[in-house]
Amino acid sequence: MGCCRISTADQNPDHQIDALLRAGVDRDHIHVDTASGAKASRPKLDLVVQLLRQGDTLKVTRLDRLSRSVLHLVILGTDLRERGIGLHVIEQGIDTSTMEGRAMFGTLSVLAELQRELIVANTHDGLASARARGRVGGRRPKLTEDQAALAQQLYDAREKTVQQIADLFGVSRSTVYGHLDKTKSVPRQPKKTLVTKP
Repeated sequence: MGCCRISTADQNPDHQIDALLRAGVDRDHIHVDTASGAKASRPKLDLVVQLLRQGDTLKVTRLDRLSRSVLHLVILGTDLRERGIGLHVIEQGIDTSTMEGRAMFGTLSVLAELQRELIVANTHDGLASARARGRVGGRRPKLTEDQAALAQQLYDAREKTVQQIADLFGVSRSTVYGHLDKTKSVPRQPKKTLVTKP
C-alpha cells in the first residue's frame, strides 16, 4: 500500500502518486492525506496502517511525506517493525527488505525505547520535585478543604443556593457540585400542603 501527503488542497499529489505506481503500488491502494505533516490527525495514513498485515509493505516517496515529527516517525516505525510490516521510502532508498533498511528499523526501535525512558524519567523527576516542595501530582482543586467544608455546611443548612455558594467563592456551579458530598447532605423535605376541611 502507498500513502501520500500534501500540505494544502492546492498542492498536487501527482508526483507522489506516479512514483508509487512505478514502485508497483496499485492505484486503488494509494491513499492521499491533505494535512500538515506535523499534525497528529492523518486519517488516510491511520486507515492504511490499520489495513496493513504481516508481510505487507508501506510505500512512501520520502520520510517527510510520512511525517515531519521525528517522534511520530519513531513510534510508527517501531509499530510497523513489531507487526512484521515493511517500509519502502522510494526516493531515499530506504527498504527494510535490505540489511541497511533493517538496520534503520533497529535504530528507530532504540530511539523509541530511549524516548519512552526519557519521558518516564522526566515524569518521575517532576513528581519527586513537587513532593519535595509539598505539592502532589494532579490538578490543584479550585476550593480548599475549608472552603469545601463551608460550602457543604451552607448547602446542607439550605442557607444558600448552589449559585450563591459559587458566587461566594468565585467559582462555577459545576465546581461547587463537584465538591459537594450529596450522600451526607440533609435530605430536602417535600413541601407540605395544607388541606382545609370545608
